[in-house]
Amino acid sequence: MHSWSVRTKSGAVRGRCERGVCSYRGIPYAAAPFGANRMRPPVPRATWDGELEATEYGPTAPKGNYPPHFVPLFPEVVIPGDDCLNLNVWAPDSDEGGLPVLVWFHGGSFMNGSSSVGEYDGSSFARDGVVCVTANYRLGADGFLHLGDGADNLGLLDQVAALHWVQDNIAAFGGDPASVTVAGESAGAMSVTTLLSMPATEGLFARAIAQSGAAAHTLTVDQARMVAGRLAERLGVAPEREAIAALPIDELVQAASDLVTEVQSGADPAVWGAIALSLLPFGPVCDGAVLGDMPMDAIVAGHGADVPLLIGSNRDEARLFFVPTGALATIEDTILAATVEAYGLTRDGLALYRSNRPRGNPGDVLAAVITDWYYRIPAIRVAEARLGSPGAQTWMYRFDHPEPRGDHLLGACHGAEIPYVFDTIDRPELRPRLGDAPSHAVAERTHQAWVDFVTRGSPGWAPYDAVHRTTGLLSNAIDAVDDPAGDERAVWEGIR
Repeated sequence: MHSWSVRTKSGAVRGRCERGVCSYRGIPYAAAPFGANRMRPPVPRATWDGELEATEYGPTAPKGNYPPHFVPLFPEVVIPGDDCLNLNVWAPDSDEGGLPVLVWFHGGSFMNGSSSVGEYDGSSFARDGVVCVTANYRLGADGFLHLGDGADNLGLLDQVAALHWVQDNIAAFGGDPASVTVAGESAGAMSVTTLLSMPATEGLFARAIAQSGAAAHTLTVDQARMVAGRLAERLGVAPEREAIAALPIDELVQAASDLVTEVQSGADPAVWGAIALSLLPFGPVCDGAVLGDMPMDAIVAGHGADVPLLIGSNRDEARLFFVPTGALATIEDTILAATVEAYGLTRDGLALYRSNRPRGNPGDVLAAVITDWYYRIPAIRVAEARLGSPGAQTWMYRFDHPEPRGDHLLGACHGAEIPYVFDTIDRPELRPRLGDAPSHAVAERTHQAWVDFVTRGSPGWAPYDAVHRTTGLLSNAIDAVDDPAGDERAVWEGIR
């Protein structure tokens, strides 16, 4: 092991090199978002003299806790400090330049997560010739509160600032700023499709990957104002930036977390509207400035059409939300029928899902319906929206590993694919989510498909089109299948 110094435009950083990979952790890409910068758009970080020690992860953005049943499944990292707008870089330990770059934005419902989570270690990408960057961004109310005063979507603006940092500095780490792929999962994937739709990001990335999240969950101004009003009411202050920013950050984080808990504990649709189904009171807001249009409308209009896109979901996404709580086995037919009605599915549609799962209980059927409503169908709608733009190329995938019996009944649930993409499946803290025997063969194939897309612009199967709807099914093999579960896809036409 040895150390290595790289000079960025803000100053020199010293990282650690071992086994052919150099890592640089906790590099600030913007000024600390506190004091005069609290709840304001990101501003450049002041330059520094000497070398910044970049061998440990930097501070994490303020955030609450996951609900208790998710804690074992998604190990969190909390690192105190103000410089939370930081990123990490993994690069091959060589003098080679012009390498492709992967920039990763983490998930966590826009409320949790950080770039310091162990499964996002970019060593395997660097091993395979890809410079990997993982970045923090502001979360919850600090990142996505809409108060109608022109300072909106701060978390998105943080992501844009990180992408600008990559353009300015990644060549010093061996990366090619003209060959950047932006990627993310869940809230990170929703961020990716939103960034893809924004004219302000043109030229900041050449390819995009959206894992288990698409452009369907953007808040309208009215929805976002309602969230801000209810949050201010909880805090006992006026819904104004100065009043909210004056509060201790821990108090704001807790109030935002309590609001999310309220929404996710059976929110009344008459009060919360579509948020009662999306369960995301914080997220990108179509404010007319940072986001001039709803992302799907912008994608239909052709924004991002020149950026190849890999998009998809996992076969059993929603089992994550039913298995750990024990709800999968307790859902009865009456609950199933009432819930799918709220999601807009017809009786005939429900009958189809039932007939396709003759051995499934009502919980299995409901998990399949919500998987499609929340994840698969929105991804397909993005792919379909891009079909109207000549030259746009989109690849669809579905991650199908493992079967539920292989990982405590979770199956290919939400978040199951991430360690396979990063080839970090051997980390012991991932056993509750991945099971006791995660497949190295699946990790090798999945990781390689991502490397191929980042490097060559294709994951190895045919692009998506309206005729064949080719989808790469990722499991013990990668099978290109035309329109998998097409009968269930079809029942959502005109509904979702």
